Amino acid sequence: MSGSDNSKQIWIVSDGKPGHLNQSRGLAEAIARRCDVCISEQPPMGKLQALRLCFSAGLPRMDEKPTLIIGAGHATHLTLLALRRFYRAPAVVLMQPSLSTGFFDLCLIPEHDQPHKRPNIITTRGALNRMQPGEKVPGSGVVLIGGPSKHFDWDETAVLSQVEALLAAEPRQWLIGSSRRTPASTEQALAALAGGRFVPAAETGPDWLPQQLGRAEVCWVTQDSASMVYEALTAGCKVGVLTLDEQADNRISRGVDELRAQGLVSRAPDWTLECLSMPGMPFNEAERCAEAILKRGWL
Repeated sequence: MSGSDNSKQIWIVSDGKPGHLNQSRGLAEAIARRCDVCISEQPPMGKLQALRLCFSAGLPRMDEKPTLIIGAGHATHLTLLALRRFYRAPAVVLMQPSLSTGFFDLCLIPEHDQPHKRPNIITTRGALNRMQPGEKVPGSGVVLIGGPSKHFDWDETAVLSQVEALLAAEPRQWLIGSSRRTPASTEQALAALAGGRFVPAAETGPDWLPQQLGRAEVCWVTQDSASMVYEALTAGCKVGVLTLDEQADNRISRGVDELRAQGLVSRAPDWTLECLSMPGMPFNEAERCAEAILKRGWL
């Protein structure tokens, strides 16, 4: 929670999934950097309770009321609409909603979902996140390893070969981190390859990734981990992608392909990232969306 007791209220409806909460917090914190707000989080209501609140008086009004309500994930949608009706406060949904976009005051939808052009829709480059650029350490770099997913074939040999080629071609103060999806065999091979430079996911806390991306000049990410690509860009890193074979054309790869077309990311084996054209403005979609919300006069 941030702000004073008299500040305006942002309510985050959270389904408890870290990826969804990361998006909502990213937006709320970007707004809080611009104006005095108090941020709180609550779980979604049960379906019956939310419907009752949507269509009847339902519950007595509380002393505290939200100025803005935001949420990500399908389980939050009915609660967003119930609170919107009950408190007459604007509701912002992140990601493509399962209900009609017309029910919400604002929808922040990644471009890979190909949203319609409507006044209440803002197309974003990837999902919003909480990353912020830090003071970059000269010669620093981080490599982020994902794992099997429904969109890509996980080829451990190919991933390790690319990591080995990167370390040989680009001498830096590298740190290599795994994720919860990384197979144990891949972690063991990375430990043998990189020694103390490898940090398994089990040994990292919630602050490890923001700290490393904030300080790193360069970040390489396996192609399955699209969210980390956007986080690394937001943290101000130069970003490269370690390639995997796609199982089929998918929206995840479309988003990263668009970043490559814009010159914002490169891919193996461009180890020196010569193909990058540095953007004229910082890459921070949460800040851009926060600015758009404030221009609407809701806070």
